[in-house]
Amino acid sequence: MYAITGITGQVGGALARTLLQHGVKVRAVARDEAKAHPWVELGCELVMAEMTDAASLTQAFNGVEGVFVLIPPIFDPSPDMREVRAVIAAVRSALDSARPGRTVVLSTVGAEATQHEPDLPGALLADDAGEVARTQTGVEAADAGTVLAEARGVRGDG
Repeated sequence: MYAITGITGQVGGALARTLLQHGVKVRAVARDEAKAHPWVELGCELVMAEMTDAASLTQAFNGVEGVFVLIPPIFDPSPDMREVRAVIAAVRSALDSARPGRTVVLSTVGAEATQHEPDLPGALLADDAGEVARTQTGVEAADAGTVLAEARGVRGDG
């Protein structure tokens, strides 16, 4: 089973549909039960979690083979990025507690950047996820390229 945050959006939804089409079990991690309801109808297990709540994220990530984390866009964060850092801290804590076999982190905020920006949400969380992965036996942090390669493998064309 794979836990997917951002499942009610474009990217998380596309990943979930691909996995479900290939018979892979999906745990929908959502903040809005009404928006997540269609995923339950498609056969997903639903866990409600806020991205700043480590306890609910830990529950969502427990017992899964992999976790897909899509950082929710915070388009106007405070100068110290406290909103983004709160998400990062909660996700990191949940990953450290749940210890899924694989973690994929993606942020679309800053996707248009022409150079590496270490303070963008994706970079901040990817660095933390990588650090968590290095401290856990058998855990691998993956990037979007790895997600695509593995999706090809799930589809059998990779």
